[in-house]
Amino acid sequence: MENNIADTASLAGQHCTACRKGTPPAAPEEIASLLARLPDWQVVEEDGIARLERVFVFSNFAQALSFTIRVGKLAEQAGHHPAILTEWGRVRVSWWTHIIGGLHRNDFIMAARTDRALAE
Repeated sequence: MENNIADTASLAGQHCTACRKGTPPAAPEEIASLLARLPDWQVVEEDGIARLERVFVFSNFAQALSFTIRVGKLAEQAGHHPAILTEWGRVRVSWWTHIIGGLHRNDFIMAARTDRALAE
């Protein structure tokens, strides 16, 4: 468990790189390697696009909303925005790089930052 925490913290501290149309998505090997550092996340496919997704559980709506706002602030700071569904006691966060229609290293960095925001 400690190793996963260190891996997540290390990933969260990395810098995102600008993606442009034509930037290749992460290779399957890179996705597997990065996903291993984020044990609570999974890769899902929606509308033919791979996304990194996690569901966070809270005791009430106020906690879920507070977390949603923290993730929103992170997204604004990075200029990279997830899909966020906030419900009573639950928040689903999905990261993917819209311009390339798939996953990029940036999505894993932002997922690690999302995990870090949970502890704040």
